[in-house]
Amino acid sequence: MHETHRYFKLYKPFGILSQLHSNDPKENRNKRFLHDLYNFPEGTMPVGRLDEKSEGLLLMTTDGKWADTINRSGVEKEYYAQLDGVITKEAIAHLKKGIEIGLAGKKYCTKSCKVKKLKAAPPLPVPDSQLRLGRHRPTSWISIILTEGKFRQVRKMTAAAGFPTSRLVRVRIGPFLLTGLSPGKVHEIDGSALTITAP
Repeated sequence: MHETHRYFKLYKPFGILSQLHSNDPKENRNKRFLHDLYNFPEGTMPVGRLDEKSEGLLLMTTDGKWADTINRSGVEKEYYAQLDGVITKEAIAHLKKGIEIGLAGKKYCTKSCKVKKLKAAPPLPVPDSQLRLGRHRPTSWISIILTEGKFRQVRKMTAAAGFPTSRLVRVRIGPFLLTGLSPGKVHEIDGSALTITAP
């Protein structure tokens, strides 16, 4: 019998972990998880992750093969990052070319990527009150498009360039957009029309 898989996209809010639950009872009491947002079917898994303090587009599915394809195919992932300080052309050029970051105790040079400074703040929901934005000096926004997804990569990249990320929002994964979703909202995707390819 053919198994019917289910697919979802959601706006992961700030402060929620990119997992359905934890096996640690203490962590389950102190943290918020994806099951707080929606009654996902058994076997649902996140496709990639966003760290607890990042927000934005997250895909979820019961289809492990589809999830693995997205994670391994080099599909584009676009983020809006609000930076501490007004980023320079030199820093943007450095990010585009590839920048050295720490990864699992070793040095890693990121792949070339697309980066541009946004002329104005993008139309996003009001930031979480726990974020301290622009308290000490001006901030700036960039769009950064990666084809890899190392642990906390965007944050490590902008910090290495001298402009730490204050707020990070993923707005696109391949053809899937954050548009139309508000924080915590989940939308089921029609699986019959799903196609995704690497750039």
